[in-house]
Amino acid sequence: MSETKFKPVEEQLAYLKKGTAEIIPEAELKAKLEHSFKTGTPLRVYLGVDPTAPDIHLGHTVVLRKLKHFQDLGHTAIFLIGDFSAMIGDPTGRSETRPPLSREEVNANAKTYLEQVFKLLDPQRTEVRYNSEWLDKLSSYDIVRICGHYSLARMLEREDFRSRLEQHQPISVHELLYPLLTAYDAVALKSDVELGATEQKFNILVHRDIQRAYGLAGEVAVTMPILVGLDGQRKMSKSLGNYIGITESPTDIFGKLMSIPDDLMWTYYDLVTDRTPSEIDVLKKEVASGAAHPMDVKMRLAQEVIAGFHGEEAARKAAENFQRVFRDRQAPAEAPIQRISGRPAQKLSALLVELELVPSKSEGERLVKQGGVEIDGVRMDDPRKDIDLSKPREFLIRAGKKKFVRVIVEW
Repeated sequence: MSETKFKPVEEQLAYLKKGTAEIIPEAELKAKLEHSFKTGTPLRVYLGVDPTAPDIHLGHTVVLRKLKHFQDLGHTAIFLIGDFSAMIGDPTGRSETRPPLSREEVNANAKTYLEQVFKLLDPQRTEVRYNSEWLDKLSSYDIVRICGHYSLARMLEREDFRSRLEQHQPISVHELLYPLLTAYDAVALKSDVELGATEQKFNILVHRDIQRAYGLAGEVAVTMPILVGLDGQRKMSKSLGNYIGITESPTDIFGKLMSIPDDLMWTYYDLVTDRTPSEIDVLKKEVASGAAHPMDVKMRLAQEVIAGFHGEEAARKAAENFQRVFRDRQAPAEAPIQRISGRPAQKLSALLVELELVPSKSEGERLVKQGGVEIDGVRMDDPRKDIDLSKPREFLIRAGKKKFVRVIVEW
């Protein structure tokens, strides 16, 4: 019976809406869930990923976790590897044409992606597909037919294309083909729902339109916000150095998560855990009332994230290690406090001098390179790293084995 297979529609919808940026249109998603509930037929939900780099960081898992939520509710999770489309290159957000990847590069990245993706998704219940299955087989006639379903005027409404035209920067014809060929993925998969980051909204809406042109009902677009990185300001990105790699050690992940600003942890609870909105509200009230300390709640967050990628035991050990480091070296509350005035940023070596933890910048650089400097339990490896001081915050610096300072940034 469908009642035993699926949870009530309102309960499903509340869980699926958690953390989403947009559901287009939400009424259609509800209608699809109702039909699914009545017939006992799972929705076909897909996430398409072009394997353009080998590693996944926590920011990439936001939309992946939403696919997991659909899977947890009994729906069909389809992880689509864009091995064909990666060789074209998604123009989203780009100010110039990207050099295409070779099939060998794409295949190598895809293999690594799957190993990491299955830390979240159940491999036994995940439909893994490659869009080369159908895109490799399209004839010239088929491609022209797809293009005939969409106008150039609408394509040029796309923000990155429009800005490049205004700035007289070139747009290659193959970039115009990208959203049209990936739209055929939605046709081939007969998807009910497609997931993506907010920056993928244009592509997904093109996919929905092309599905309808091929006589299908038209999928629902569910977009997820971009995860803010460890600096609390910019999107999580390897190039910005504010990321958490999901293959990093549990100890490093724990320390990095403990370094995020307290107010940001609620966004992380929303986007990188499976907790329901009501469970998160309970935690917020506990912190607001003083019944729970923010650090304890953040430690729970870190444990839950690590458990998802490395298992419960690894998460427990990482928490114990974090606690032991602070307790054995010096409890954070007992560290001397230094108040400094806010500014955009400061190089780590210069900040160590200002805090009188080292006598000179060169000594600071040496100490950092030897692994002797930590911020909130995270070892620093770049003495020229910019430390964000652009807003009120508090953090603990360790320099050497016994020097600790709790820094309070004031504005």
